[in-house]
Amino acid sequence: MKEKDLVNAIKNLYHINLGVRKGERVLVFSDCIKESEKISMRERKRREELLQTAKKTFEAGSEITSTTFISYDATLSHGAEPPEFIWEEAFGKKIYAELRDSGLLLKFINKREEEKDLKEAEELIIENKNDAVDVVIAMANFSVSHTKFRDFLTGLTGARFASLPLFDPSMFLTSMDVDWEIVAKRTKLIAYKLTQAHKAMITSPNGTNITLGLKGRDGFSDTGILKNNGDFGNLPAGEAFIAPVEDTADGMLVIEWAPTEKLSSPIVFEIKNGKIFLVRGVSEYALSLRNKLDENPLNKTIAELGIGTNYMASRIDNILEAEKISGTIHIAFGDNKSFGGKVRTSFHQDFIVLEPTLTLEYEDGSREVIVDRKKIVCLEK
Repeated sequence: MKEKDLVNAIKNLYHINLGVRKGERVLVFSDCIKESEKISMRERKRREELLQTAKKTFEAGSEITSTTFISYDATLSHGAEPPEFIWEEAFGKKIYAELRDSGLLLKFINKREEEKDLKEAEELIIENKNDAVDVVIAMANFSVSHTKFRDFLTGLTGARFASLPLFDPSMFLTSMDVDWEIVAKRTKLIAYKLTQAHKAMITSPNGTNITLGLKGRDGFSDTGILKNNGDFGNLPAGEAFIAPVEDTADGMLVIEWAPTEKLSSPIVFEIKNGKIFLVRGVSEYALSLRNKLDENPLNKTIAELGIGTNYMASRIDNILEAEKISGTIHIAFGDNKSFGGKVRTSFHQDFIVLEPTLTLEYEDGSREVIVDRKKIVCLEK
């Protein structure tokens, strides 16, 4: 991608997706590879390119409004809270100091807060919310979407938040080059149907066969349009998603792709009462994932069901875009507290199912096929 085209695409992100105005304060951040990480040359190159793209995003933003860039050592886990100095830059010195001195910040970073801690933090953040930045562009490799950091910023200060973990500049030419109004319309319709549903049933030729309870949970839409106070989403966008009711998921999930590469052999997850109870796989990734799941029982929770709605998304080897591919579904494990679930843990990982059939069951017992072998059939009615 030519430098000029990249800069123009980044500026479109500021103007079209985020609606950034002169005078607003923007924070761009990314993460750096830790010395202790053992990663392939391909992965290292991708991570380094992400960091450089974040720096270019900062530079482009500086031509529009007041923009700050910070990088930090990678947390090594999607869903982990960012380091303290990111909180300070995002929320302002007063909120940061009070959270730190009260001991609340450490509780949030360790994900060990109680209900009373949340209420105390909410009061002091709301009182000083004008100190926070207006826009956050999170280009860390390890996602901060499912964190209190993000939740407080969007929910309490009204900041707009774009999350771009694993982002690749080539996405500006594919999944970012769409009519966002069309994506929004498709996504909102499916999110509405998820909200109305009591149960979801997913099958796939690869052996996936899983049932999820949805009763009482709201569906959400990631539309790519983040112009209103408190808006949050991925870029590239294009998914409807929901947190299944805890303890309801049962069945088998078979994955053939890790987040950034095809697996040498499939991994099979056997699921009962909402949690993974057996992982079958012999690849190196299967071993590392099994170890991650064993770190905390909550990591084994079936946390999310998502449906891709972006008609230009096609890249399977990057979960950020893969989960947006129109007609795919994805299942996530771990944290879902920030979108209607009850699980809070420093882990959230999505996995894609490429040729799914998704059927929803409603309160009256009627059923509707939403996706049939990658075709979103409900959009044709």
